[in-house]
Amino acid sequence: MPRPPPPERHPGIRPRPTVWRRLDSAARRALPASFSLLLVLLLCAPLGLPEQQALLPGATMASVFFWSVFRPASMPAFVVFALGLLYDLLSFSPPGLAILTLLVVHAVGLGWRHGLARQGFLLVWLVFMLVAGGGIVLDWALMSAFTQRLLPPQPAFFELALAAGLYPLLSALFTWAHRGIADPQRA
Repeated sequence: MPRPPPPERHPGIRPRPTVWRRLDSAARRALPASFSLLLVLLLCAPLGLPEQQALLPGATMASVFFWSVFRPASMPAFVVFALGLLYDLLSFSPPGLAILTLLVVHAVGLGWRHGLARQGFLLVWLVFMLVAGGGIVLDWALMSAFTQRLLPPQPAFFELALAAGLYPLLSALFTWAHRGIADPQRA
């Protein structure tokens, strides 16, 4: 049995969408991907921040996870693939490493989004920490296989701690954008 369409937020007569309104709506839909791209570019730039390279995995995983859960239409798999490719190219990591990790994070976010979108922040944060832990362990294991030696796990634990600490800040920023400037319904 087909589901009825969702009720409109503001029922009534709608004006014809102008070119500017459609451009505004498209820009709002592209904002999550654009913000994620900007995040990768900023963290790969030589800014001189201490442990800047260690922030990159957690920040990109947080961005992909958040938008995959709360706005999956704005974070499709091909955008996640492109982000992973850019991450790999700019950070000089083995090709495909970040692509695989981010696609796994994206798939988990999409798979659990119906349950997570209705939960409170703490549960979403705990799930993100588990997903980020799995992604960082996957990165560590693949890098160990790539270098053909067992790498020390301390940098992976440090990246996980940074990811766990960075998620609340990014989540607050993303939630503000999700409800405001990135909302296509406001176009």
